Parts: sequence; structure tokens; C-alpha cells
Amino acid sequence: MVWIKAFVAGFLATLIFHQGLFAVFYLAGAVPAAPFNLTPVPPLGVPSVISLAFFGGLWGVAIWAIAGRLKGALYWLGHVILGGVGPTAVAMLVVFPMKGLAVSAQTWVGGLILNGFWGLGVAVFMVLMAAKASRQP
Repeated sequence: MVWIKAFVAGFLATLIFHQGLFAVFYLAGAVPAAPFNLTPVPPLGVPSVISLAFFGGLWGVAIWAIAGRLKGALYWLGHVILGGVGPTAVAMLVVFPMKGLAVSAQTWVGGLILNGFWGLGVAVFMVLMAAKASRQP
């Protein structure tokens, strides 16, 4: 059950925290693309933002598996750091090159900020859902 909550937390954190901050960046002129991209993506033709949120849900499960048992400030810091580093590294080293997108210092920094904020969102939603990490080995 906690894994479902982690998926939901990652999904919602993508739509609210990640895309919310992306909207702030867009309105400030820091990024050229608008948030909440509804362009269909293959193979299922779902809107890009829903695809992103789905993968955010999967990342939410992964982050929770690592940082879910942390307590206090380490809980929050762990989610921010893991949320910032993991998805950003995969995006910059795997996804962007596969899609032919440019990778620069600016995209790295932007990714770390956006995804770190997303990780904070995962932590917030897990607390709101009163999710507890399993104590089983």
C-alpha cells in the first residue's frame, strides 16, 4: 500500500511542484517551453505532462524506497537531494541525448532545481498521506 502512495505522491508532485515551479521559470522567461505540455507522446498518445507525471510516480517509488525511513531533517533533505540528482542525471545522460536535446550547464542546474523541488513535493505528499515505511527487511 505504501508503494501506491509513493507513486501517487510522485505523480502529484510532478503536476503541482515540478510543473508549478516550471511555470514560474516560464513566466520569468528562464525557459522557452510552457509548462503542462499537452502534446501527445508515443506510443500511447497521452499528453506529455501525463507521461512525465507517470514517470514521476515511478521515481516517487524509487525515492521512497531509499529515503522513506529517514527521520527529521534527513527525511526532507534526502528527498530533495535524491529527487534532484536521480531524475536529473537520467534525463541529462540518457533521455536528452536519445531525443537529440542539448545538454548544458543551464539544463543541469535547472534540472537539479526543478527535480529537487519535485523531491520535496514527494516528501510533502507522503507526510500528508501519513505513509510509513515498512519495517520488514
